[in-house]
This record gives sequence, structure tokens and C-alpha cells, in this order.
Amino acid sequence: MAILEIADLHVHYETLHVLQGISLSVGKGQIVALVGSNGAGKSTTLRAASGLLPARSGEVRLEGRPLMRLEPHEIAAMGLRHMPEGRRIFGRLTVRENLEMGAFTRRDRNDIAMDKERMVSLFPRLKERWTQLAGTLSGGEQQMLAMARALMGRPRVLMMDEPSLGLSPLLVEQVFDSIRMINDEGVAILLVEQNASLALGVADVGYVMESGRITLSGAAADLLENEWVQRAYLG
Repeated sequence: MAILEIADLHVHYETLHVLQGISLSVGKGQIVALVGSNGAGKSTTLRAASGLLPARSGEVRLEGRPLMRLEPHEIAAMGLRHMPEGRRIFGRLTVRENLEMGAFTRRDRNDIAMDKERMVSLFPRLKERWTQLAGTLSGGEQQMLAMARALMGRPRVLMMDEPSLGLSPLLVEQVFDSIRMINDEGVAILLVEQNASLALGVADVGYVMESGRITLSGAAADLLENEWVQRAYLG
């Protein structure tokens, strides 16, 4: 059963038709990878789904509930959280304050306090940096903080945009271990990632995007074995 559905989504930048009828779905408990070259429209898909970009037409539904006419903060409160490219942590706030910002749509103070404790158990380095300004963290630590901040909203679906961008191979491995851990916690994930091999390796289902269209989809393991995908994206 799909928890997130994107159906026939069209987005324009002025006269440029960027998304040309995108349709995809994320099932409960799944990791779904959206792969493609730079400029294919992957980030635009996430931004439109989270309400940051207006769509010309199409539908986005979370557990059957339409999202298209809602504001971004309303979409986040319903359980669809967006981790944008480049982490976008609040550099002048501490680690603790960043986590509290992740819970901005919530009013359950006791549970928020419990979730902060859960985040530092999932990401122990954050406890060591608890009062440190987030802008002074390493790139890997900032990515961990970005994930923890998103989880503070108790998402049903987490959309992640290029989580490995700019990280060393060792840190990339740690980030993808964290993605598996988050998914094991029951959070479905829509993953945009330039490294197609990594993305499809961790995903259940994959979609290949070219020039604003989905050109191929299927089980991620099958896409990894697809000769065209290997030539185009896996080197």
C-alpha cells in the first residue's frame, strides 16, 4: 500500500516545463530511490511535493490525503518531511536548538523531550556536540543533525535530497547506515541521490528520471542489473 503518491505532476519555471507528468509512489516501510543526472528534475520533484514549489497540475497524496493546496508547514505537520540538498541546518543555533526547531509543528512537550533523547541515542556524536553551534560541526555531523532534526517531526515519509553530497567515502558509508537505521524505525524514505549505485543498493524500488520524466522504474535490484542503467549511471 502506498503511503506517498505523486501522480501526473507538472511544474514550470516560467516558460520552462521542468516536470512533465511525474508519477511515483512510496510504499509503507519502503526506501524508494529517484536517480538521474543533474538537471533531470529530481530536486524539483521533492520541492513540489513538500509545497516549496507550486505545481501547474497533478496530485500529491499522503496516506490518501491531498497535499497540493497546503502550505509547506502544514505538509510537514501531516508527516511528510523534506531534507533539502546541502543540509540547511541552522548554523547559529546549537545542536539542541536545531532539534527543537525540528519539532516546531508539535505541542507534546514531554514526548519532544523523549525524542531528543532518542536522537542522541541514534546519533551519539550529537550528544557530544549538544551545546555546540551547528555551523561549527563537520560535514558528516551536520548531515547527522539534519537527519535527526527531520526525525524530530515524527515523519511518516522522509524525503532526502543528496545526503552524501560533499562527504568523504567513510562518512558516506555512515550516512547510508543511518538511512537504513531510520527506515528500520518505520519511516518510509524517498531518496534523491547522485550516486545511483549507493541509492539503488539501499532501496527497495527505483525510478530513473531524465529531462523531467520518469523513463524507467522497477525493483532496485533489477535496475542495478539493467545494462542501460549501468552504462548511463553506474560507470
